[in-house]
This record gives sequence, C-alpha cells and structure tokens, in this order.
Amino acid sequence: NGASFFFICIYVHIARGLYYGSYLYKETWNIGVVLLLLVMMTAFVGYVLPWGQMSFWGATVITNLLSAVPYIGDALVQWIWGGFSVDSATLTRFFAFHFLFPFIIAAATLVHLLFLHETGSNNPIGLNSDADKISFHPYFTYKDLLGFVIMLLALTLLALFSPNLLGDPENFTPANPLVTPPHIKPEWYFLF
Repeated sequence: NGASFFFICIYVHIARGLYYGSYLYKETWNIGVVLLLLVMMTAFVGYVLPWGQMSFWGATVITNLLSAVPYIGDALVQWIWGGFSVDSATLTRFFAFHFLFPFIIAAATLVHLLFLHETGSNNPIGLNSDADKISFHPYFTYKDLLGFVIMLLALTLLALFSPNLLGDPENFTPANPLVTPPHIKPEWYFLF
C-alpha cells in the first residue's frame, strides 16, 4: 500500500515533468531517472521481504535476468542470492539493501534538488515571468501542508481499514520453492 502511494506520487511527478518540458534540463532529468531506478530497486527488494509465493518467485525471475550480463552474470546472481538459489541468505541481503538504498536515494535527491536550484523550475508556457510570482509562505506552505495531510490521511485510512487491498492474494501463501504460482506477475508500478 505504501509503495503504491509512493509510486503514484512519483508517476504524477514524472507526468508533470514531461508536460512542463523539464526533460530539457539534462542534469536534473538524468538524476531524476537515476532516482527512479533506485526507487524501483528499493521497491523490488522490499517486495521480496514478506517472503510469500509471489515475492519468492518474483525474486527468482528478476535476479535470474542478471545472469544474462556477459562474463560476470552468473557470479553476480550467486552473489546477490548468497548461494546457489533464492533462500534465507537472499532475504537477509535484500533486507540490508532495503535499509541502505534510502540513504543513497536521499543523497541523489539532494543532487537532484541542487541541479533544480541551478536551472530553476519550468512551467507549461516555457516562459520565465516574474509578474505572476507570489511569496512562498504562506501560500505554498499551506498548499503543500494540505496535500501532505490528505495523502497521510488516505494512507492511514487504507492501512487501518483495508491493509490488504492492494496486496496480491498469492503473496499471502508462504514461499515454497517446490510450487510455482500459475501466474507470476509484477506489481502495477513495475509495469511502466
């Protein structure tokens, strides 16, 4: 649920950037793409942590894709697994990655903001007009605070009253390497 809300916000941010033509600011856009990849990696290793059927088989399928890397693929897969198959060592490593990636994301976010501060934001017209500027506080402060409260309230209501709404029912079955689910499918936010 939390990951879905997070990716909704990220995809809205990307759509806004595409609409405003922010891709023209190469450094800001490129670090944003790196941030998206880091967030997706964090979400993937976090998705494996419940250790359900879909988590286990998702980890098996995705990590096996790395074996296609020339020369180092097989060694890379075995290093990520911590052995010769997805098991408890893999879970421990993914937990460590899930803990460490947010610090890397925070550093990359600071770089993203530094580039944004250097180039400035964009608008759909593409013109930089000083005539329509308003003060940051109180207008933007209250607007951002209201948006934050609405998102926090929606996430809290979802977590309290329907915590399994966005979860795959197959992932509530404990991981079993001997039984493959009939349809292994990624979460919706990995499909973009």
